[in-house]
Amino acid sequence: MTDPANVKAVAQTGPDFMGFIFYPGSPRYVGKEPDPAIFNNVAADILKVGVFVHEDPVYVIEIAAMTGLDYVQLHGTETPDYCESLKLSGLKIIKAFGICDYTDFDMFESHMGVCDFYLFDTRSEKHGGSGKKFNWDILNSYNLDKPFFLSGGIGPSDAKEIMKIKNPWFMGVDLNSLFETTPGIKIPELVSGFVEEIKKSGNEL
Repeated sequence: MTDPANVKAVAQTGPDFMGFIFYPGSPRYVGKEPDPAIFNNVAADILKVGVFVHEDPVYVIEIAAMTGLDYVQLHGTETPDYCESLKLSGLKIIKAFGICDYTDFDMFESHMGVCDFYLFDTRSEKHGGSGKKFNWDILNSYNLDKPFFLSGGIGPSDAKEIMKIKNPWFMGVDLNSLFETTPGIKIPELVSGFVEEIKKSGNEL
């Protein structure tokens, strides 16, 4: 999210989290000096997530305090020690991992004790943001005791396919490019429709 008015409109659709990207290489970068209204327009019951890639931990902690972040989402190759340094500051951690069809989830076990959630995105040369899906069926074999989010190429028509994922650790989805007019500007009607479709299915992530 990058625009105060758009943040306010999307907040009214009732998401549990809203994300803000602090990685300069992203087209959704909030900027070096973001407008405080971007963060202030988030409703009190919505958790704010800051997305970072290989950033200095001191900077991450400073940004979190300045903007009121509840979580930091790490999209690089951040080590368990790096994650722990942020967690000791009081932040909650979402660690993103790139997934492909032959992924062995056991390789993520090293981060179990220092993260609150995992986020599984389509593996790419970029740090996320590929807009492509991986084979979601692989998630049914995930057996680590760590809740996860699904990301990567999720669109407004994918709600029924998403609800076919049967894993007790599946907590939610990351909605991005296919719900946008331009990078960082979401279409509230599409977000609202997607949430309603999930709820109509009798499931609520």
